[in-house]
Amino acid sequence: TWGDDFRELVPPTMLLVTQKIGAVLLGAFDRGDDLIGFVYGLTGLQDTLVHWSHMLAVRPDWQDRGVGQALKWAQRDRAVAMGIETMLWTFDPLVSRNAHVNLTRLGVRVREYVPNLYGLMASRTDAVIGSDRLIVAWALGQPTPSPATAPGDVPLIRGPEAPLPDAPTVLLAVPVDVQQLKEEDPDAARAWRRHTRTAFTHYLGAGYVVRGFARDAAEGPAYVLELGID
Repeated sequence: TWGDDFRELVPPTMLLVTQKIGAVLLGAFDRGDDLIGFVYGLTGLQDTLVHWSHMLAVRPDWQDRGVGQALKWAQRDRAVAMGIETMLWTFDPLVSRNAHVNLTRLGVRVREYVPNLYGLMASRTDAVIGSDRLIVAWALGQPTPSPATAPGDVPLIRGPEAPLPDAPTVLLAVPVDVQQLKEEDPDAARAWRRHTRTAFTHYLGAGYVVRGFARDAAEGPAYVLELGID
């Protein structure tokens, strides 16, 4: 999933022993012992007891078939059984597929934007544009909120040269497929990273929150950011 040169592997001994103190390791299988995906997370303290979902991967030939969501819900059930109310994890804000699943299907809330969280060499693809991540929180005991839709007549911020308007609601566009863009036009992918990093840092620092993700907006996938709704 992350390429043959991915180096941030968790040693099998850690996968085993951390389960003794609240880690969750689950696999998805097709017809017996054919592993098609997995999820791994750790339990710890962050003011209260939380579960941090560290790794989730689905084999490429099984992606976009609901396997990742099924793993996440199974992980949620394990966390709830331990009395945990919040699950945290990260994802690359330029990966529209993950943004849609996390914000629309699961209903997570964005807590923070962190530039280059894992360094430049966590994986081959991160080495192209850096490992910027959104840190999100999933309230495990609350119903999933209604998906956000792209509101009409609001400024759309699209592309590396777009200005950052001062408006109560803005749409921040991202590429349809940043992974393909990394392969075909790395310079363009890096420009998207620089621009969205600037935009997220600006708006989240000014009191905006990520209201949701509109995957099917007229101009392409975009984050919905609103000022002071929480």
